[in-house]
Amino acid sequence: MEPLQPLESPVPLAELAPPESPQPVIDLGGLTLRRFAGEADLDEYAVVIEESLEHLRPWMPWVAGHSRTTAAEYLATRAERWASGADFAYAVVLDGAIVGACGLYRRDDSPDDVREIGYWLHPSATGHGLATRAAAALVEQAFRLPGVEHVDIVHDAANRASGAVPARLGFTVLVRRPCEAVAPAESGEEQVWRLSRPRGAANAGR
Repeated sequence: MEPLQPLESPVPLAELAPPESPQPVIDLGGLTLRRFAGEADLDEYAVVIEESLEHLRPWMPWVAGHSRTTAAEYLATRAERWASGADFAYAVVLDGAIVGACGLYRRDDSPDDVREIGYWLHPSATGHGLATRAAAALVEQAFRLPGVEHVDIVHDAANRASGAVPARLGFTVLVRRPCEAVAPAESGEEQVWRLSRPRGAANAGR
């Protein structure tokens, strides 16, 4: 993660959003996905991560290096990366409180027409279908982007909770492939799920 300085003030959500980007705020009725607001989110975001460490540690390798500083660095880069189209990160907000994060991004080695969805939740927010609702909303946003034909969700093959989300949303397993196990519970094999744009569906960029 690049050692950039935190933003001195939150960037208005309406700014820095290119015309062909996802919605900055997605209202799902009680559940909201919104762009991170830089340093303004730091206190709440850092606490949510700290309270989720043991829940996330088995599957999320970044947890091992978590600190308030790394959280600040992450938030400081979100506006720039959104503006560039590199990735679109959202706070998952339930009844006004941040309970996790999700995002839509492209890996360096992914084809241009593929985007990937990631998500994590505070343990108190799991088991209520929130990750599924968030992922479904991100699928819709992905297919608004020009040239995007496929959406992937990738997780360790042993992480059945993460795998339940794409299964509910109609994704199909594209491949299982070896990968380095970098978190304590990882199996060394990852599963890639894919959902393709429905035939005949309009592409916002065409």
